[in-house]
Amino acid sequence: QVQLVESGGGLVQAGGSLRLSCAASGSIFSISRMGWYRQAPGKQRELVATVTRSGSTNYADSVKGRFTISRDNVKNTVWLQMNSLKPEDTAVYYCNTDTTVVAAWPWGQGTQVTVSS
Repeated sequence: QVQLVESGGGLVQAGGSLRLSCAASGSIFSISRMGWYRQAPGKQRELVATVTRSGSTNYADSVKGRFTISRDNVKNTVWLQMNSLKPEDTAVYYCNTDTTVVAAWPWGQGTQVTVSS
């Protein structure tokens, strides 16, 4: 099975930026849509951004204009550039397939993002 390893999280002040990476142990080329998710304490996991095989993107309203998702089908990597971070962006971030259209792969450990005010 494909393994997903997220990295790049950390502690940042409000208004700062982080770039998250997700490395897949297998090919993502066949996956029509990949996504980044986040889960804040006490809340359900939510899908915040998706990217198609050809690079078309979609974002949750809460991150639109601040986050940018991208993928490299040769490097089997998905990125999430996060700018103008807000305290409410604090969560553990995960990548996976877009589970609304594709069965999920096993979830990775995620990467913690903490935004201080």
